Amino acid sequence: MELTVNGETLEIAADPSTPLLWVIRNELNLTGTKFGCGGGYCGSCTVQVDGEARRSCITPVSDVAGATVRTIEDLADAEGVLHPIQQAFIDNQVPQCAWCMSGQMMTALSFLENAAAPTDDDIVTAMGENYCRCGCYVRIKAAVRDAAAVMGGAA
Repeated sequence: MELTVNGETLEIAADPSTPLLWVIRNELNLTGTKFGCGGGYCGSCTVQVDGEARRSCITPVSDVAGATVRTIEDLADAEGVLHPIQQAFIDNQVPQCAWCMSGQMMTALSFLENAAAPTDDDIVTAMGENYCRCGCYVRIKAAVRDAAAVMGGAA
């Protein structure tokens, strides 16, 4: 089946029921997307599918055939300049263990691409289903707010 990942169209040989997460990590060797709970609850495996945040651990690869998938590896530009979300997470010293960070950033990306001027309450709601074992929620909210300002929204 054909799959477009990070702008590259690929032929995937995986069984159609294989979770997208395992195709991304094992077949494409893009290991920024993390396995967390395996049930779609924690958000560590979040990627974008056609611009929407999606839990890749519970998404069969067949569900995204022909779709555009974007992973954390695609956020920085070709010259290595970080995306405003990545920079904001660094500037706010968000990561501790960092296991959830790629999923947090991909969720923030999908949210901020559709939120003109998010409030703190909007940010908390949008990010509320992504869990951080280290409890960095205050810094995550600050990073998303800062990224929103850079991306054109005012928090």
